[in-house]
Amino acid sequence: MKKLWIRWVALLLVVAALGAVFIRLGEWQLHRLDQRRERNASAVAHQQQPVKPWAEVMDKPITETDQWQRVRARGTFLADEQLEVRYRKVGDQQGSEWVVPFKTVDGRTVLVNRGLTAKQEGTVPPPAAVPSGEVELTGYVRRNEKGRLNATKPVQGSVRLINSHEISKELGEPLADGYIQLISSTPDAAKGLTLIGPPELTEGPHFSYAIQWFIFTVIAAAGALLLIRADLRDRRKRRARAGTPILPVSGATRADAATSAGTESSPREP
Repeated sequence: MKKLWIRWVALLLVVAALGAVFIRLGEWQLHRLDQRRERNASAVAHQQQPVKPWAEVMDKPITETDQWQRVRARGTFLADEQLEVRYRKVGDQQGSEWVVPFKTVDGRTVLVNRGLTAKQEGTVPPPAAVPSGEVELTGYVRRNEKGRLNATKPVQGSVRLINSHEISKELGEPLADGYIQLISSTPDAAKGLTLIGPPELTEGPHFSYAIQWFIFTVIAAAGALLLIRADLRDRRKRRARAGTPILPVSGATRADAATSAGTESSPREP
């Protein structure tokens, strides 16, 4: 019996640890759901607001709640500093996005993501040249993308993630925090490119994932109880085969047994 108790305690400890992990993962998914809902609400609110001057919005570090505001800017593209942002996907299209520093009329510089060129036969064709001269554009505010240095640091004209801080170091010129995702421009700077709009306003799979983790917790607890019950059933069977009664015999049962024994031992009448 002592071994069974050790087995049960160890089993319950493992199940408790797994249950804690599963519950934490479920709560994490619910937290991500809340973040998705907040982002969706923020995107809807920003798109309903009028277009603002870019310097009015991007004069500070850009956070998640600043994203998808529409801004306008006027200036010139620094075409020689264009970067290819590799391994990107828009809808079903895979390819590269193209980011160009944009020097505004007030002297500040901000990155502009022109859009995506889809991969064709395994290669990504270069985009059309950016317009020369002064350009007036409208776009969405985007925050910097975060990742390892080998993803954010430009190498030979290409990069994996758009991060104005790292690109600024390579460019040798201060850049505004974040970047502008192009909507339209005059002249057209997105000729032949796929423009990138706001994300789909869905809640994603987070709620169903959370329910799955909570169900795993219940399954683990139920499995532990079933294993303990199976151990008890096996123990009863072993004791029954050994002739050891499992439960105490009631008084009535003892009397019946004694009567039966007495009847069998009494001599038969001639």
